[in-house]
Amino acid sequence: MTYAPAAQRYFDADSHIMELPNFLKAYADPKLRDDIPEVSYSASLVTDEEVAVIMAQGGRHSDEHVQAQIALGDDLIAHSKEIQALGAFNKHDRTQALDLLGFDKQLVFATHSVAFPFHPSSKKDPTLRYGATRAHNRHMADFCDTDDRLMGVGIVPLDDPSRAMAELEFALDLGLEAIWVPHRAPIDRSPGHVDLDPFWALLAESGTPFVLHVGGSPLQALKAWSNNGRAPVKDWMGGGENVRTKDAAVMHQPPETFLSMLILDGVLDRNPGLRGAAVELGAGWVPEMVRRLDWVTKIYSRVDESVRFERAPSEQIRQQLAFTPFPNEDVARLIDDSNEDLYLFSSDYPHVEGGRNPIGKFESYLTDASPVVKEKFYADNFLRLWPGAAA
Repeated sequence: MTYAPAAQRYFDADSHIMELPNFLKAYADPKLRDDIPEVSYSASLVTDEEVAVIMAQGGRHSDEHVQAQIALGDDLIAHSKEIQALGAFNKHDRTQALDLLGFDKQLVFATHSVAFPFHPSSKKDPTLRYGATRAHNRHMADFCDTDDRLMGVGIVPLDDPSRAMAELEFALDLGLEAIWVPHRAPIDRSPGHVDLDPFWALLAESGTPFVLHVGGSPLQALKAWSNNGRAPVKDWMGGGENVRTKDAAVMHQPPETFLSMLILDGVLDRNPGLRGAAVELGAGWVPEMVRRLDWVTKIYSRVDESVRFERAPSEQIRQQLAFTPFPNEDVARLIDDSNEDLYLFSSDYPHVEGGRNPIGKFESYLTDASPVVKEKFYADNFLRLWPGAAA
């Protein structure tokens, strides 16, 4: 018996690797290896002691630990979390985890290894950042190469258009099935800048969706907003470095801005074959964004020729984009307020944020939904973006 009921197809739009410290170094070009940092868990729920034990065991869980995880059966998702989860970093264990979860396919994102390549600073050499990008993509492709249910997500920073294009071509040659881009302005330009037109065109031509994901832009609101003269607050899991109360209230703003700029710059309109998804960024903001972009383009197209589209933004979004609600968001209400084609199921395995029973949580909102609406949420909307996953 699996966690996911056999009567329904489930395509999981969000799962993760919990990278070990050498995740990037082990797959980096030899000439760059010494200068690329190890993956850090300093801002996570995983302790240094947990990582040290795993590394001392040769970068694997003990046989006893693996068997105990397998014995959880269809309760795996409720209790198998973070770096101790079955298949958190071992691809053969991940196959056993998927057997127990029962999902048809699963997008696989990194967790901590994107911090170095994604976030530029004056102290980071672009050669190292893009070298770490390539190392990530090699390792992700290797992790997903033995089980066709695992769909590897590559990464490409957009800050240097020529390097971005080279890494996109490399990632596509590896067979990665989605490309995660940071949802921030690429340093000094819009994501719809003409220099990035070849990037979006190649994604469209290859049939490979782009994805936005939490971690693609700084999670925290500006420190000034939390400086209220009172004691610092913790996040809901008890830490102090992740998503705190005020962060959660505004974390939709960067992805909404990114997608709005992409649409207003005509990227989706020029590339009708381009597909994309915003993952683990919530979806409560989506209905209003759809309405806002429609009225903005309707009004401003009177003077702004660049937004005179043949298809309204709402149509572009319905045909080309999708979004994963958080488990606490009422997906039925979101569908009623926008469109049943826009939302994707996700588990977030093995992260604790995904909860102990994501299907049960979503089902509690979809009690009165028709079978067609449920099929779209759990399967068909995913297959609109990744039609090859049906095979």
